Amino acid sequence: MERVRDLTKLPKAHLHLHFTGSMRPQTLLELADKHGVRLPDALTGAEPPQLRATDERGWFRFQRLYDAARNCLRDEDDIRRLVREAAEEDVRDGSGWLEIQVDPTSYAPRLGGLIPTMEIILDAVDAASRETGLGIRVLVAANRMKHPLDARTLARLAVRYADRGVVGFGLSNDERRGLARDFDRAFAIAREGGLLAAPHGGELTGPASVRDCLDDLEATRIGHGVRAAEDPRLLRRLADRQITCEVCPSSNVALGVYDKPEEVPLRTMFEAGVPLALGADDPLLFGSRLAAQYEVAREHHGFDDAELAELARQSVRGSAAPPEVRSRLLAGIDTWLTSPA
Repeated sequence: MERVRDLTKLPKAHLHLHFTGSMRPQTLLELADKHGVRLPDALTGAEPPQLRATDERGWFRFQRLYDAARNCLRDEDDIRRLVREAAEEDVRDGSGWLEIQVDPTSYAPRLGGLIPTMEIILDAVDAASRETGLGIRVLVAANRMKHPLDARTLARLAVRYADRGVVGFGLSNDERRGLARDFDRAFAIAREGGLLAAPHGGELTGPASVRDCLDDLEATRIGHGVRAAEDPRLLRRLADRQITCEVCPSSNVALGVYDKPEEVPLRTMFEAGVPLALGADDPLLFGSRLAAQYEVAREHHGFDDAELAELARQSVRGSAAPPEVRSRLLAGIDTWLTSPA
């Protein structure tokens, strides 16, 4: 049997990881105990919760579990622990660069407001980066379930901290709610402030959602984007413009976007020339982290080591990492590929 290289040793960038969703299951249990929070049974078992979010009831259940976990992050020490452990997990999986996504309004009520929350998060990022050696930056995400004026406030906040580690602006939550164009001004503020635009699209709804992100929000990256595979012209557009799609295979299956790992259109997008950055999305709820996404590509889509190395390169090229970090990671990918299996 042909030996294959260790995917945890493959240098890569992680561009799609949500803040609360990055938490270790054991950490969630310990924080719940610390703060006297009673968790739903689905979050206390040995296995990830059974989820399906292709209808609004399913999405509501997913969001309820996420909110229950977020309710356990109540003080600065909790934030620092979460970021440090997320960094440790990424390093273990071969990540050399992490862009973690956060909506600070979710934590602000307990942390003293939006500005103190951003200060705490960015201080935690700085500390975790020093402790682990992992390059970490932050992508501030607005919630499309809230009013677009809230998104503008967050965009201005993100720009304010562009010199402290915020590199992008996103738009998350149920893409079936809230038109992309309603958030165009927020994204304009972010772009004018030098931030990359990385809204979610093409996950729970079809190719039109991806087109809206491109046309209305001038996206430079797309969170998920897998439903673009249903439209060959859209795939060509993404490929021609080299718009990176942050594809999260385990998340797609867990939420019912696809029934099986082999149905996620990794091969279709890759062969169309669309740059891909594999991501873990919410490991707390989906049960797998970054290296496991590359395992999906290998085991269910037949990606060989050369193709897996190219996936890793695409994640690095799609990142906001500075040139010296990119060069180091790309050189490490070449070394991984040329080393004995």
